[in-house]
Amino acid sequence: MNRNWLILVLLLGAAVLAAVVLQRTDSEPKPESVEKRWYKGNTHTHSLWSDGNDFPEMITEWYRDKGYDFLALSDHNILSRGDKWMSVEAIEKRRKGGTTPIIDKYLAAFGEDWVELREKEGKTEVRLKGLAEFRPKFEAGGDFLLIEAEEISDNFGGKPIHINAVNLDRVILPQGGTSVSEVMRNNLRRVAEQSEALQRPVLAHVNHPNFHWAITAKDLADVLEERFFEVYNGHPIINHLGDETRPGDEAIWDIANTLRLSATDAPPLFGVATDDSHNYHGGNVSPGRGWVMVYAEKLSADSLIEAMERGDFYASTGVLLGDVGYDRETKEYSLSIQPAAGVSYEISFIGTRSGTPENPGEVLATVNGSKASYKMKGDELYVRARITSSRPHPNPSFKGQVEQAWTQPVGWRK
Repeated sequence: MNRNWLILVLLLGAAVLAAVVLQRTDSEPKPESVEKRWYKGNTHTHSLWSDGNDFPEMITEWYRDKGYDFLALSDHNILSRGDKWMSVEAIEKRRKGGTTPIIDKYLAAFGEDWVELREKEGKTEVRLKGLAEFRPKFEAGGDFLLIEAEEISDNFGGKPIHINAVNLDRVILPQGGTSVSEVMRNNLRRVAEQSEALQRPVLAHVNHPNFHWAITAKDLADVLEERFFEVYNGHPIINHLGDETRPGDEAIWDIANTLRLSATDAPPLFGVATDDSHNYHGGNVSPGRGWVMVYAEKLSADSLIEAMERGDFYASTGVLLGDVGYDRETKEYSLSIQPAAGVSYEISFIGTRSGTPENPGEVLATVNGSKASYKMKGDELYVRARITSSRPHPNPSFKGQVEQAWTQPVGWRK
């Protein structure tokens, strides 16, 4: 190899390394792979196995056909296992819109050979299929993944405390406790114990903190076992925006992270977006409202969760990003958007300065366009980005909602 060729090879290698560094977030060091790509998924979904109003196969088919790469079915305090029958009458009572009976849709989609019916005590019943039965129908091609999950649904003093556990092998029963924080901690410890026993990662995220105003930013800050929470949940009654006296979900995120980083030197929370879908038959249907985009090596539960634990993902309600990266050497945070025709974007870099913890979630810089970067000054506890588009959300969960995306906090590792 002559000298010119050697120089060219070295330059190309440096360019590849730079690109890889820019794609990384402020996470634990890990060898990078050029095979990584973005995977779209929803980690919070309900079916007839608990309080949803459609069959799990119908729900799974919807997400697969809409371009999702993975889905976690997360019913309340139950896994999709065992022998469970429901009366067709009881199922139909859950329909909140449309005119076609739910069982008729199910039969039309999967056929009489798949749908199991029986007569019992004068009523027609249908058997709910378990995950192990219908999983092969959707995973056979290798381009879609179902992950077993549960919404651990606990409470304290009448306040709902719900935590999604994704990639489980057995049900975790609600653990209870003497305070909101203790209930959260007790359930999260059971998730960690199962993860350790299985020797595989299990993702746990606290759900809809403002649902019945149950979980405060202080609760989220105090429970250091927690690393993820829902910055957006598509259910229409979870008080996403807060009210005149209580902060919305995004403000809660900044308050909790400021407390964690300034008071306890704990890692910040990462934010996920989910559907929390229950209704699929007209009216206020919730599938498709929010999701995560995960930058992972392959479409497997372990790979996806490990990427999320590193912070290699963003939350979205419609905005798609190209590159997201934090360069630890230059302290520069940059991102690009996959722009949609006729849509404008506002990129806000948000953080808290170490000298002003009483002002959490300050907008540090704003850029209009499809690309932006922020160079840290050195006094920020963390920086994250919020991308807001001019396009209205096609299926809003609150009045005036537009499509957005949220990246994870960076710059907090000193």
